[in-house]
Amino acid sequence: MEKYVPVLQKSRLFSKVGGDEITTILDCLQAKSRIYKKGEYIFRQGEALTHITVLVEGKLHIQRDDYWGNRSIVNIINEGEMFGESYVSPESGPILNDVLAVEDSAVIFFDVQKILTVCSSACPFHSMVLQNLFFAISDKNRKLVQKIGHISKRSIREKLISYLSEEAKRQNSSSISIPFNRQQLADFLSVDRSAMSKELCSMRDDGLLTFNRNTFTLLQSVSDELKTHEKIRR
Repeated sequence: MEKYVPVLQKSRLFSKVGGDEITTILDCLQAKSRIYKKGEYIFRQGEALTHITVLVEGKLHIQRDDYWGNRSIVNIINEGEMFGESYVSPESGPILNDVLAVEDSAVIFFDVQKILTVCSSACPFHSMVLQNLFFAISDKNRKLVQKIGHISKRSIREKLISYLSEEAKRQNSSSISIPFNRQQLADFLSVDRSAMSKELCSMRDDGLLTFNRNTFTLLQSVSDELKTHEKIRR
């Protein structure tokens, strides 16, 4: 498990905790690691969770399929990110979504009760992890609000502009790469893939953007489009 310490050092859960201290904490919390192949489920909808988990290698999707098999991607988990914390309280109930490995992945499991119970030695690093857990949950809530902002837009074009412009701000560039293929992007924005692909081509023809696979370049006219939508709402 020590090979994953550099990844954990970059995670929100272990912010400001040194490598040696992380090794000690892993032992103190009796953390366990597990490897998953691409396509394997880490959690399935309906399971009861008792552990907070951190992805230390690969990529995961939190997703949900409805009765007819339509899929919605709720979130992406990248290396160093935490998941499962929303379902570990006694009253939270079973997990509402599936967690799927979209690449070969490695996950570390932490018993939430061991995190919340300060160890007998009262080490300051354990307390820091507990504080980081609170801040990490706050960060994830902010990202969820951002996604709600994207999918609450009325049209597919507005949803695409909202998401792509947010990514451009985050990456500080008008040329961006996104972590989705076309089907995954459609699932993330809760739209039909064919309709979304048609809209992307229309946006390209209208001079709003150019794209190649998962790379997009936003043009100045996108800003004008955003302003137009804002004026209409007012």
